[in-house]
Amino acid sequence: MELPRPSLLRVPDDPVEVDQHFMAMALREAAEAGERGEVPVGVVVVRDQVILARSSNRCEELADPTAHAEMLAITEACAELGEARLSEAVVYCTLEPCFMCTGALLHARVARIVFATRDPKFGACASLAQLPADRRLNHRCPVTEGIYADVAGDLLKAFFAERR
Repeated sequence: MELPRPSLLRVPDDPVEVDQHFMAMALREAAEAGERGEVPVGVVVVRDQVILARSSNRCEELADPTAHAEMLAITEACAELGEARLSEAVVYCTLEPCFMCTGALLHARVARIVFATRDPKFGACASLAQLPADRRLNHRCPVTEGIYADVAGDLLKAFFAERR
């Protein structure tokens, strides 16, 4: 399967192309996770078009059910900044974040969540709940979905087809 390629020379100016650029990077993280036997989910955390963190699932490797790509990326990005808030950061996820990860993203006060494909079993941004838009919570953020959804979906389908 051919993955989209991020620009190697510069980050694009067009907002849609910016999202595609960073999602392409997240897809590469996801593909690497799949090669390691992890569920192929990748995340890139960006602030002012600078990458703060990249991660992929490591649940099997670490024997830790909380070692989702989002959780690891939040930890790495906060360590990079030396603070517990990611208030100007955009988080690119290849799969819609689950309840745990969405909660952590909201606690980190991210500016926006971008995900490729929905997770009908666990998704908490659009599928089972819309936590980032829930007015009962003290932090809300916009969500963009569907950037390279077909590619992310194909990675997941291929991974699980191989294991069944």
